[in-house]
Amino acid sequence: MSDAIENAKRLAAARAADLVRPGMRLGLGTGSTARHFVDFVGAKVRAGMDLLCVPTSEATRAQAQSLGIPLTTLDDTPELDLTVDGADEFDPALNLVKGGGGALLREKIVAAASGRMIVITDRSKQVDRLGRFPLPVEVVPFGLEATRRLVAKVAGQVGCTGAIRLRHDSAGHVFVTDGGHYILDCAFGAIPDVAGLAAGLVSVPGVVEHGLFIGLAKAVIVADAAGVEVLGDLS
Repeated sequence: MSDAIENAKRLAAARAADLVRPGMRLGLGTGSTARHFVDFVGAKVRAGMDLLCVPTSEATRAQAQSLGIPLTTLDDTPELDLTVDGADEFDPALNLVKGGGGALLREKIVAAASGRMIVITDRSKQVDRLGRFPLPVEVVPFGLEATRRLVAKVAGQVGCTGAIRLRHDSAGHVFVTDGGHYILDCAFGAIPDVAGLAAGLVSVPGVVEHGLFIGLAKAVIVADAAGVEVLGDLS
């Protein structure tokens, strides 16, 4: 990853950290950009800010614990003030593709429990139409091939075709999510009907969740070499 992209991610994360206020119940996202935000939150906690946070993955939990960030769960704290997370793509309507890091289920649960979801990205994640990044679909292991075929069928009904591949980790093993599920990465290309695809995917019994985040992000903070831009409403 280039230094310019990494710096852009830090800039976006720093702008989002400005939104954090004492006493907040905060959702902590997962991924390379969110890691910067968690670092900023850790600095605020070390400086004495009182926060209570819910991580969206075991990786984020470990990072937050290492920084001394006080953690809770959605069982104990079912309503959050703010969640800050990254995205693999976002479109002009602030719809997202998420799940490249494999945490999409927990990310969506935490986002839905939050009064606001703010997304932080570098400019490379901005697209005119979702689908350049393969869409992650989290599925149960049982009946995997039957589920994959049904995913292809419902996708085809809304004009989406392309390779659907089971995700593997860097060691060549099947990738397993924090929830014990698998992920199908769907290389559909540009998605002509985001809402229709989302509805079709949730109708498949073996699908746990999909990586289309529709209407959840209130704003996107996007950074590049020129600086930081806010799309949407941060308030």
